[in-house]
Amino acid sequence: MKRSTGSRLALMLLCCVWTTVAHAEKGFILMASTIGPIDAGIVSALEEGFEKETGIRVRHVGAGTGEALKIAEKGNIDLVMVHARSLEERFVAAGYGTERIPFMYNDFVIVGPSGDPAEVRGMKSATAALKKIAEKSAPFVTRGDKSGTHVAETELWDKAGLKPAGTWYKIYEKGSEGNVPTLRFSSTSGSYTLIDRATYLSIQKEIKLEILVEGDEALLNRISLIPVNPQKFPQVNHEDVALFVRWLTSPTKGQKIVANFGRARFGAPLFSPDSREWHAKDTK
Repeated sequence: MKRSTGSRLALMLLCCVWTTVAHAEKGFILMASTIGPIDAGIVSALEEGFEKETGIRVRHVGAGTGEALKIAEKGNIDLVMVHARSLEERFVAAGYGTERIPFMYNDFVIVGPSGDPAEVRGMKSATAALKKIAEKSAPFVTRGDKSGTHVAETELWDKAGLKPAGTWYKIYEKGSEGNVPTLRFSSTSGSYTLIDRATYLSIQKEIKLEILVEGDEALLNRISLIPVNPQKFPQVNHEDVALFVRWLTSPTKGQKIVANFGRARFGAPLFSPDSREWHAKDTK
């Protein structure tokens, strides 16, 4: 389901207004971020940490990965934070972005009602679990919006050799609004869904769904940074973006925030550092 025309126009207008501000002066970065990290609160924590240290303001608009990249293709954004490798590689290959920069990761989980009608609880293979859900026509909710979450789900169905269809496979009409609304809808409809762990943990006390399948490597959710290409869009604030990216990927700055974010509230971090610099320090 595509974002409504009204909300799409509002988002584009907001981008245009902020782009005018950003490109009228240095010291301002506009980023399009996938919605999950925004809902988790880590995007604001990173922006605030960077601004406190450098004085450079960073503001974001939230959109599913597919739509975030479409916005960036118009040169209205300086940087994107996204999580769908196939779409990211296409974006860079077309010259809209300079490179994919590994940043952080968490994981997806398959959640469902406690009664677990498809009997997938504890399965180690996500694709095997999806096959059982399909075989039993157990209700499953999809965002259906070409966001990073939807792309990851689609790729899992492909690996399972299935093309889900039928009344049991529900496309949430407001899926483009993000994972939180999708998870709430899944809960009220007693359905299974694929969701990132951070979103689930952030509202698990408010819903009636349980994590049933987790730990499969295929469920890793890697989040990348892509600076918008200044050779294609000379108006982008590439200089400040380069500073922000270096700060985000530094083991003692952005990666340190990632490594600890959520620990106090949940007893464990919601995301794991994944920058090249972070991994390099572990090999020294």
